[in-house]
Amino acid sequence: MDAHLHEWLNLLLRWIHFIVGVAWIGASFYFNWLENNLDRRPPQEDGIAGNLWAVHGGGFYHLKKFSTGPDTLPSPLHWFKWEAYTTWLSGFSLLVVVYYVNARAWLIDPAVMALEPWQGIAVGVGAVLGSWFVYDALCRALRARPVALALAVFAWFALLAFVLANLLSGRAAYIHVGAAIGTVMVANVFFVIIPAQKEMVAALAERRALDPATGENGLLRSRHNNYLTLPVLFTMISSHFPSTYGNAHGWLVLVLLSVTGVAVRHYFNVRHRGNRLAWILPLAFLAMVGIMIMTAPKPVTGGARVSDAEMLSIMTSRCATCHAANPGQAGFTAPPKGIELDTLDKIRAQRDAINQVTVVTHTMPIGNLTGMLPEERDTVGRWIQAQKP
Repeated sequence: MDAHLHEWLNLLLRWIHFIVGVAWIGASFYFNWLENNLDRRPPQEDGIAGNLWAVHGGGFYHLKKFSTGPDTLPSPLHWFKWEAYTTWLSGFSLLVVVYYVNARAWLIDPAVMALEPWQGIAVGVGAVLGSWFVYDALCRALRARPVALALAVFAWFALLAFVLANLLSGRAAYIHVGAAIGTVMVANVFFVIIPAQKEMVAALAERRALDPATGENGLLRSRHNNYLTLPVLFTMISSHFPSTYGNAHGWLVLVLLSVTGVAVRHYFNVRHRGNRLAWILPLAFLAMVGIMIMTAPKPVTGGARVSDAEMLSIMTSRCATCHAANPGQAGFTAPPKGIELDTLDKIRAQRDAINQVTVVTHTMPIGNLTGMLPEERDTVGRWIQAQKP
C-alpha cells in the first residue's frame, strides 16, 4: 500500500474509532451511573422502579425507570447500539490497516516467535473472535455465581495476555488483548443486550408478561461492559509506553494495570453507597507506583568505552533508515514522531528515549526490521551511560 495513502487511512480510521468510542463509553458510563444512583425509596409512582433528578446545561431533568414498561409503547424510542457497532467496525479495520498490512513491522517480533505474517494474523484474529465464545460459555455456565464468573473471565484474559505475549510483538499482544475485550463488549450488545431490549419492546406491544431473566441478563452483560472499559482504553494508548509492553514481563504488567483499572471503575460504580471503599483509590495509586518500580530499567555497567563514531554508525545503519528527514525504509514518508537520528547532536538530544526503546525494552527498531544485534544494543547502552553527567 502506498505509504501516504496508508498514513491517511490510518488517521481516518483512528479518528472515527476515537469519536464513536467516546460516544459508546460515555453512554455506558452514564447509564451505569444512572442505574446506581436511582432513588428507589418508597413511595414511587405505580410501575416506577426509581427516579432521579439532575441539573445540567442550564436545565432540570427528571428521569424515571419503569419496573417493566409504560402502558403504551412511546415514540420515538431511542436506542443505543450503533455507537458500539461502529466502534468495533472501525477498530477492527484499524487493526487490519496498522497490524495486518504491515505484519512484519508491527505484528511479528522474531525475537519472540519467528512467525510468517499469515500465522501472526491467524493468531490475532483467532484470539479476538475466540474470546467471545469463551466468555459467553463462562457466562452461561456461571451466571448464578457472579464472583466465580468474574474470576473465570479474569483468568481467561490473563491467560490470553500471557499466550499472545509469547507469540506476537509486545505492542501487538497488548492491542489484541484490548481488541478481544472490545469484541466481547460489542458482542454483548449485539447478541444479548439489544435482543433483550427488543424482547421487552415486543412484550409491551403484545401486552404479555416479560420474563424478568431477560432484563437481568442484559443488565449483567451491561455491567460487565462497564468494568471492561478502562482496560480497553489503556490498551488503546499503550503503544505510546514501551516500558509496559516492552518489559520482560509485559503480559503481567498488562494484567496488573487492568486490575487497577477495574478497581478504580468499581469505586466509581459504588461510591454512591458512601465512602467505605474510598481506600480503593489510594491503593490503586500505590499499585501504579509498584508497577512503575517493577518496570524500572537497570543501569548498564562495565564494558569498553564506546566512541562517538561507533555510536553514529549503529544509529545510521539501524535507526536512521526510518528516523531521517527522508526515510529509506519502505512504508515511511516522514520520521516517526518527527525524530531524526542521523547526526550526533540529534542522537544526544534523544538519548534517554533511545535507551528506553532500544536498550531497555528492545521495542525499536520496529519489528527489528534492520536486524539490530544484542551486542549493538549493549554498545548503545554503554555510550548513553557515558553521556550522563
